[in-house]
Amino acid sequence: MQHATGDRNRFAQQLFTPLPGRYDLLAETLSLGQNRRWRRAMVDPIVSQSPTPARVLDVASGTAGVAIQLASRTAAEVVGVDLTLAMLQQGRRRVTSSQWGERIRLVAGRAEQLPYPDGAFDALTFTYLLRYVDDPQATLREIARVVKPGGAIASLEFLVPPNPFWHAWWWGYTRWILPAAGLLTGGRAWFRVGRFLGPNISTHYRKYPVSWTVEAWRRAGIDDVEVRTMSLGGGLVMSGKRRRD
Repeated sequence: MQHATGDRNRFAQQLFTPLPGRYDLLAETLSLGQNRRWRRAMVDPIVSQSPTPARVLDVASGTAGVAIQLASRTAAEVVGVDLTLAMLQQGRRRVTSSQWGERIRLVAGRAEQLPYPDGAFDALTFTYLLRYVDDPQATLREIARVVKPGGAIASLEFLVPPNPFWHAWWWGYTRWILPAAGLLTGGRAWFRVGRFLGPNISTHYRKYPVSWTVEAWRRAGIDDVEVRTMSLGGGLVMSGKRRRD
């Protein structure tokens, strides 16, 4: 097992360790029911890959929601990697109770230093990851490294709505409603997440706007980068293909 070394890694562990028991229900509630739809949109490029992927890596797998969807929509062997042991334990319980448990394996690891050789996977997904790493560009290079040339890579992240009206609505929701809803439905741990999330998303995109992220994917060796804005600008699905040598 690899341990967290970066400041953002340590923060992510502290933030998510108390959450797994109710993570999936609360993630849907606090995203106004959009998280499941966003995940499906992210998995679509993996499902449509030709030839069909035989081995897929899901980075920042959390409680294995994406890993289970990948297994249910493809015939691939799925490996999920996450930093937080408590999230992985909840994920293993979900995988065991699913009908795809024999094709899903969850392991502890860091996105910045994946424990796999070059080109080990046919495709890869990652979810809500880049805000929790110290060097997003280096992390993208590491993600691309473990994917075979031509393999699909897809990601899901929150986004700040660009439209002024929806941006104002989003700002109020993330600064006021989200923390209150977290406290009422999940206690102090979810209040902390709710209070943290909006400012963290805003700060991330001030430093790393979508245009920077697209170029970072290309610099990491990912071509045919596509950007899909979800839910009036609240979500961002990106996809591309590992550059062929």
